[in-house]
Amino acid sequence: MPENILEKIESLPPLPKTIAEIEEYRQKRDKEAFELLKIIEKDALIISTLLKVSNSAMFGFRSKVETPSRAINLLGINFTISIAIGGTVQNLLKANLSAYGINSDDFMRVSNMATTLTNLWLSKVSFDLKEELILPSLLQEAGKFIVADILELEGKTNEFKALLRQGKSTAQAEKEILGLSTSEITARIFRHWKLSDTLINSIEFVDDVSKADEAYKQRAQILDVVKTACEVTAPLSDDNVNKAIEKAKAYNLDIKSLENAIEKLEDRLLDEQV
Repeated sequence: MPENILEKIESLPPLPKTIAEIEEYRQKRDKEAFELLKIIEKDALIISTLLKVSNSAMFGFRSKVETPSRAINLLGINFTISIAIGGTVQNLLKANLSAYGINSDDFMRVSNMATTLTNLWLSKVSFDLKEELILPSLLQEAGKFIVADILELEGKTNEFKALLRQGKSTAQAEKEILGLSTSEITARIFRHWKLSDTLINSIEFVDDVSKADEAYKQRAQILDVVKTACEVTAPLSDDNVNKAIEKAKAYNLDIKSLENAIEKLEDRLLDEQV
């Protein structure tokens, strides 16, 4: 890994104690909602993020969610964990994302779109896969904060944007300029923070699925499809949706459930604009 990227990752602050407790809780076989509530109630940022996300039209809840306990009941334990970790990770990594033409709020919104798409799609395919991939689908683009920061520091933001205008994907442009793509950088960040091997292995080769270990290949394929559909520069654009469906066909994944999930998510996003 290039020295400048490695130094940037190794200088990151440690995860707060609350996230360490959530990660320990996440590994438990039997999880009780009240235990999770006791952990997240200690962290005002997590509570604020959880309520903000819960009240997005993306989730389609009929009435306002005003308490963390109701949010947990409506979202479920794994979704709540994902939002808690995702919001904290974004806060620790925060950087100017102008290289991608977005800001931090845009990033969080697209990350939530990716998680919701994963949930809607996989709930019709495999409960176990859905539960395993909700968190990585939310976190897999976290490395973009490091990428954007390095591009800015090295004066390469305009060069990067020019590659995007030429039609390169963000992963292709990242690789061309930095030699690495987001998925590899995200995996390295999570190793630095000692997050779970399953999370890291699911994400690391999303941008080059052929390199993924056989045990994690299907997960990487699904995350690649979700990432393509919810590409940060143009989430759920016709072009990106078509590319995602083509990838799903090539990977021999469930196309009908994917198309239905995309349609349902698009309907929710339209309701959000009303």
